[in-house]
Amino acid sequence: MILGASSFAGSFSQIASEVESIELYIPKMGLYSNAILRNDLLDKIIDELSTIDLYTSLHAPYFAASPTYPQDVLVDTGDMDDVAFRLIRESIEIAGRLGSRAVVLHPGRVNGNRERAFSSMVGNLRSIAQTAEEHGVMLGLENKEGTDQGNLCTGYAELIRAIEEVNSDNLGITFDIGHANLTCGGNMVKLREFAGAIATYVVHVHVHDNRGIWLEHYDGDEHLAPGKGIIDYSVLNELTGYRGIYNMEVFSMEDVVKGRETILNAIRIP
Repeated sequence: MILGASSFAGSFSQIASEVESIELYIPKMGLYSNAILRNDLLDKIIDELSTIDLYTSLHAPYFAASPTYPQDVLVDTGDMDDVAFRLIRESIEIAGRLGSRAVVLHPGRVNGNRERAFSSMVGNLRSIAQTAEEHGVMLGLENKEGTDQGNLCTGYAELIRAIEEVNSDNLGITFDIGHANLTCGGNMVKLREFAGAIATYVVHVHVHDNRGIWLEHYDGDEHLAPGKGIIDYSVLNELTGYRGIYNMEVFSMEDVVKGRETILNAIRIP
């Protein structure tokens, strides 16, 4: 088991002092200006990482309605133009340079017709997966929260369908237990079923907590430290055979420390 934290939780050195991996949250690292990658800034980050003993994963640009999300790097995988494909390709190339364990992708948005959006997303993901294969990179398609009805791939059936239709050795699932908890309405029986259903497809895991209900703030997607919400993290034991990164998507080092304790107490290590 590899424990990690997202780059917005603290400095690289702070994260390295508590866990073994860092997820580089590409959209919010200040690497882009008007959708153009600042290679000088990227080189500084790669140089810093070379001095620190951490595994890496990357979170690629995605779609977000939040005013805090940089508008020049919006990507809806269900409706992509040339700029969106370039942004995702650049994340894959960065991951290839770093030897990262996974690149996280968000599924697309419904945009009126769910089946049409799903079909478009699958076609786009096939193209993206080909790029990932060329760079030796694994992609993880993340399940989104069902409290936002505009999201594709909130339930495990649609998520698995997407993976199987793309049919690439370079695309698996990023299991986001916080999002799944919202989709399951805080029901641990349903959450355990969700985890078990996708277990063989999982290549990466996101860990954070919430109350399992819709809230006005981010549809309930609070990203609390594991242990501060209602999730029973023993559900993660349903991911039989998984030996990858459990990345904590939290916003402070205090939450990283709290989350690490919760996860270690919940997961049975063979």
